[in-house]
Parts: sequence; C-alpha cells; structure tokens
Amino acid sequence: MLIINNLHVSIENKKILKGIDLKINSGEIHVIMGPNGSGKSTLASVIAGKKEYNIIKGNIYFQNKNLLNFSPEERAHLGIFLSFQHPVEIPGISVINFIKTAINESRKARGLDKMPAKEILFKMKKKSVLLNIEKNFFYRSLNEGFSGGEKKRNEIFQMSMLDPLLSILDEVDSGLDIDALRIVSNGINTLKNNKNSILIITHYKRLLDYLFSDYIMHILYDGKIVKSGNKQLADKLEKKGYNWIINERKKIFI
Repeated sequence: MLIINNLHVSIENKKILKGIDLKINSGEIHVIMGPNGSGKSTLASVIAGKKEYNIIKGNIYFQNKNLLNFSPEERAHLGIFLSFQHPVEIPGISVINFIKTAINESRKARGLDKMPAKEILFKMKKKSVLLNIEKNFFYRSLNEGFSGGEKKRNEIFQMSMLDPLLSILDEVDSGLDIDALRIVSNGINTLKNNKNSILIITHYKRLLDYLFSDYIMHILYDGKIVKSGNKQLADKLEKKGYNWIINERKKIFI
C-alpha cells in the first residue's frame, strides 16, 4: 500500500529525515517511536503532503502512485488520513457540516454522487456509539472549546466516517486519561480491517497495550529508522528507554 524509498527531507535548510525506507501493506498496523526531534511528525506531515517541507531526494508511493505528484487534497482523496497532534479550532463550522463536506468532496473526486444527508447522519450515529460521543457533539463548532480528549476522539471519529485506506495517527494518545485512551483504542480496533492500514506515531506504549492486532514496531532516531521488530521491541524500549539504541549506534561507528 505505502512504499517509502530513501526519503531525505529538510525544513528551513535543516535536514530532518536522512534516508527513510518503509513499507506498509494492507491490513497492517505500524508503530513509530523515537526521541523528540527524531523526525516522527515530519514523516507524517510529508506523507500527507504538507508543503513547508523540502524533499531532497527519495520517493513515496501509495497504491503504485508517486505521492510527490499529488497535492494534500488529492492525497486525502486517494485515501490518506492524518490525525493532527494539535487539531485546529474552526469557529462557526459544526462537526456535522465538516464531516458532510469532507465525505462529499472525497466522493466528488472519485466521480461519485453526494451521500444523502440522512445516510450521513445514520452513519454518524452508528460510529459515535463506538467512541462514546453524545448527539449534541455533532452540532458543536469543530474543536472549539473541546478538551484535549475530545479533540483526539473527534479525530478518530473523522477517521471512522471517512473510511481511509491509510490512517496516520500522530500522537493521538497524548493528553488522554485512561477512559479516553480506552475509547480511542477501541475505535482503532473496531475500524481496523484487512483492506486498510494504520501508522501510529507515539511516545508511549500505553496505547499499544490496548491494540488487539499485532503491530510492526520501528524506532526512528536522528532521521533514520534504526531498528524494526514486533511487540517485544516495544517492551524493550519501555524498560530501557532510548539509551541502548544510542549506545548500539556508537558501537557501530567505533
């Protein structure tokens, strides 16, 4: 589904990503962890097409299409969804109107008719049950006055409504209490199937403990994926932190 080859990226003349190789197949969950400043959010932003980043070299292929030729909007229409660390507040635009517009713009790009309003509302009610969202939530201005947990829950709700092929969840667990964390993880577990894929970027293992599916773990350090593995790698990282990775890399260059 997603293939990244030798990706080098800079912003404001500072090199952030220094040769990323990553392959995500349909039906897989991948997790990226790493110290602050290692390039995790940069990678998410570049896949989604944020324009402030300069791609020095490398390619990103999504369903055999080179994403470097596509705008952020076109990438979204292809089926890529990015959950933001800090979702933007949009006063005057209700959650329901935002969702309706996003769904119908995506359908228009694929040559489909608009989804009837009744069908959208029915789908919203069905999906909201998974995330413990009350009906009045639909009519609030998007993210305005939302708590941190409400913003993250709304991101997962948008994901569930848009049915993307690839969901990139950038620190979706930050600032969540235990109850909100369980609700968000339940949403991820419910939405996961063999046709879509999820890339989770996080600092903490606590969200991963709630995932039903096996996941592929990557450690990003100094702009490179320096180690990949399974749940055992996440366990080791939880116990030892990042110092053992740093020490291993020092030994390589001695």
